[in-house]
Amino acid sequence: MQTLNFGYVQGLTQEEQKQLRDLADAYNYHQSRNAAKDKYYEGHITLNDVNLGIALPQGLRNLEVGCSWGQKAVDVLAARSMFDGFVGSGGSLESLAKLVKDNRLVAEYAKACRDELKYGCVFATLSADAGIGCRIRFHSPATAAALWSGKKGRIDCGMAIIDTVKDEHFEGVWRPTLVNFYTDTDLIVLRGNGSFWAAERKPHKMGRPLMEPLIWNATNSKPFGRSRLKRPIRALIDDYVRTAANATIALEFDTTPQKYVLGVTDEQYDAIVSNKFKTYMGALIAATSNPETGENPEFGQLAQGSLQPHVEKMRMTATQFAAATGLTVTDVGVVNDANPTSSDAILAQSQTLVLLAQQLNTGNGDALRTIACMAQAVARGCALSDLTEEETGIMAHFKNPAMPSVAVTADAAIKIASARQEFAGTDTFLEMPLTAQALYFHLAMRGDDDGFVSNPRSIMRVSLFSAERGNTPITS
Repeated sequence: MQTLNFGYVQGLTQEEQKQLRDLADAYNYHQSRNAAKDKYYEGHITLNDVNLGIALPQGLRNLEVGCSWGQKAVDVLAARSMFDGFVGSGGSLESLAKLVKDNRLVAEYAKACRDELKYGCVFATLSADAGIGCRIRFHSPATAAALWSGKKGRIDCGMAIIDTVKDEHFEGVWRPTLVNFYTDTDLIVLRGNGSFWAAERKPHKMGRPLMEPLIWNATNSKPFGRSRLKRPIRALIDDYVRTAANATIALEFDTTPQKYVLGVTDEQYDAIVSNKFKTYMGALIAATSNPETGENPEFGQLAQGSLQPHVEKMRMTATQFAAATGLTVTDVGVVNDANPTSSDAILAQSQTLVLLAQQLNTGNGDALRTIACMAQAVARGCALSDLTEEETGIMAHFKNPAMPSVAVTADAAIKIASARQEFAGTDTFLEMPLTAQALYFHLAMRGDDDGFVSNPRSIMRVSLFSAERGNTPITS
């Protein structure tokens, strides 16, 4: 993407001209940083990016070493943020459910969540649509920018690149031709050819821009959040790539250890080195004694190098990366040589990641609620204050980020059911895996008349054993 410069835009006020210039400056300022984050996420790291010039020769500058740690840091956490719709305190949510379905909001959120963790934030934009009422789109900082207002506690204005064309003057460069400019009162559509832009206004009653950010790890000094691929994390990836390259080069040399021969004549030496490969691969090397000295030749081999220091360095770097990102060492490829751990131990190792996912869901849940309220207002063509209590009394629902096993879920279901009647008809029960639902009904048949199970753990063990033998209706 080329540098964004709108110049003078016909149809904008002086204040809007300034806002648009500030947005373009913010967008241009962050492009190089966003490109670096994208590079580490995709794993496109060459030795030219990490070589210190100490152990690695400069001739290897174009060598690419694969490393998926950047993608792991983002995707593993994003996979635990499982948005599945909105719930309300009462009334019908059919219109909102239709907006979620028509905009494929569940699937689009999953993609937006990865961009949010990669760059630090992602932007949701809304626009009126004759077909579905309201169109919701997500834009990464690679195609959008916004200005934060500390006074308002939200974004002041924003822009998003909607369409681009290939630049005829620069190879591999795309220039924007359609940009949406979001203010408190208007959605301004900017159309241009790179040098001249014209504005088309679409007023709205929202009282705020039709743009809402989803922000990860925000602070007072960084209201648009921080990336999961921040500089210390990228430094650890550089360290791993450098160590992996050192190990690969060392392996090439260590597999062909240096040999030496002493006490041979010049003719014997020339015969040996005339075909180094044959000499190295031959099963038998013969040489006569030196006629000048009468000494027999002495053959030997230098000690072979060890890869163990490289392996230990990569293991240490992987452990540091796991600690910095909240991942388990298994996620970054470190094999546990000890005995297999229990399910409780595995869950304990993932506790940090679960807490991070809960933090992610809390922030994104607030943003999704705002998006849902604005989407309903856009679809109705009204202001936020005109929405009913049922339309605003909603919240985003996420699945359990801990992702408990079927046995743990079924155990919890039994305990809840013992204290709450009609549990099988609740949304909580219906959101459980099918295996857990089937197991619950299987155990309920063994309960007493009041629906209580006297020894749930014992019955669970029997049920799971029977399931393995195919004697129960439990299916995946």
